Amino acid sequence: MRKILVVGAGQSGLQIALGLQSQGYEVTLMSNRTADEIRTGRVMSTQCMFHTALQHERDLQLNFWESQAPKIEGLGVSVAAPGSWAEGPAARAIDWLGRLDGYAQSIDQRVKMAGWMETFAQRGGQLVIHGAAVGDLDYFSRTYDLVLVAAGKGELVQMFARDPERSPYSEPQRALAVSYVHGLGPRPEHPGTEGVRCNLVPGVGELFVMPCLTTSGRADILFWEGIPGGPLDVFNGVKDPAEHLSLTLELMERYVPWEYARATKVELTDAGGTLAGRYAPTVRNPIGRLPGGGLVLGVADVVVANDPITGQGSNSASKCAAAYLSSIVERGDKPFDEEWMRATFDRYWATAQHVTKWTNAMLAPPPEHILNLIGAAGELQPVADRFANGFNDPADFENFFYDPEKTQAYLVEVSGAGAA
Repeated sequence: MRKILVVGAGQSGLQIALGLQSQGYEVTLMSNRTADEIRTGRVMSTQCMFHTALQHERDLQLNFWESQAPKIEGLGVSVAAPGSWAEGPAARAIDWLGRLDGYAQSIDQRVKMAGWMETFAQRGGQLVIHGAAVGDLDYFSRTYDLVLVAAGKGELVQMFARDPERSPYSEPQRALAVSYVHGLGPRPEHPGTEGVRCNLVPGVGELFVMPCLTTSGRADILFWEGIPGGPLDVFNGVKDPAEHLSLTLELMERYVPWEYARATKVELTDAGGTLAGRYAPTVRNPIGRLPGGGLVLGVADVVVANDPITGQGSNSASKCAAAYLSSIVERGDKPFDEEWMRATFDRYWATAQHVTKWTNAMLAPPPEHILNLIGAAGELQPVADRFANGFNDPADFENFFYDPEKTQAYLVEVSGAGAA
C-alpha cells in the first residue's frame, strides 16, 4: 500500500486525500487547523463552482451539501456607464443574464472543508493538526512515497520558483474585499433565477454578488475587486467587520446602485464573514526541492494562483485534484519521480493555461472588440449564454474572445442565425 502525504486541507488537498483514501492508499493529511477551528473561523474565499468542478466532487461522492446549497442557473453581467458616477450614483450601460448549461453552487469553505476533514478522519485517514515547515517535509519525504503540497500560503510556497514566462504580473492587480450577508433582496429584472452577478465599473473595479450556503444557511456574498490605488482600495487595515460591511455598502451605493437597492437591509452572517487582501497572480515551477534532496509536488494554487476576477480558484483546485488523482492511480507501483511529477503538472496545465490566459486578460482594460462582445450579449441571448458557460470551460474563449477577427466572425454568425 503506497503512502502519500498531503499538506494542506483546502479544496484540492482534501479532494485528493479523500479520493486516494477511497482507492485504498495510506494517506496522511496535514492541516494547521482543526475542523472546528475552520468552521468557526473567518471566511476563506468566494468559491463559486461550475458544473465540471462540481462533477468531480460527485464522482467521489463528496457532494454532501448539493441539495441544501442554492442552484445558480445564470451568470449576469452589468457595466456601469464610464464616468457616470462623477456627479452621483452610477448609471448602467449594459445588463444581461446568460444561462448556464449546468448549475453552479457556492458552499462556504468553512462548511465544506470542516465536513470533508471530519469525513477523512472517520474513514480511517491519519489527520495531523500541525503547521508544516520545510524541515518537516525533508523528514517526511524519506518516509512517504509522495509528498503533495496543497497549502497555498506561507513558507512552503517559497520552495516553488516563480515561472516568469507564465506570470506577466509581478504585483497584485486587484484589492479584494468580501462580505457574507443575510437579507439581500432579489434582482427585479430577472425574478426567479439565482445568478452570479458580475458588475464591471470601468477604471474602478468589479463587484461580484453570488448566492451561497454558509454556516448559518443560505446567504449572499458581496465581493469587491478594486484596482489598486483606486476608490475601492480602502479596506486595508479595516479590522472591524461592521466597518468593512459599511464601506462595502457605501461603495455599492455610488458605483453599483442597482445592486445597492437590494442590499439596504443586509447584515453580516457572522463575525468571521469578512475578508480582505491582495496577491499577485503567479504560476510557479511545480516541483519543490528539499534541502535533503527530496522532491515534493505543488498542487492547485501553490503552483497556479490566479486573481479571483474570473471565479476560477475552487474550480481549478477541483480540476487539479482530479488530474493528479488520475496520474497517481495510473502510476501503479512505479516511483513518483521528477519526470512523473513534471508530466502530472503538465496534464493539469493543459486545463489551467486557459484559466490563466483568460484571467490575466480580464485584469487588463478591455479592448474594443471585447466591449462589443459584452454589449452584443445584451441583444443576442446565445452570446450571453456562451460567455456564461465559459466560466465552466474557459478553453472555449480561444474560439471567440481574444482575437478581434474571431469575435467579429462569431457575432456575424450569431446575428445571421438570429435574423434567419
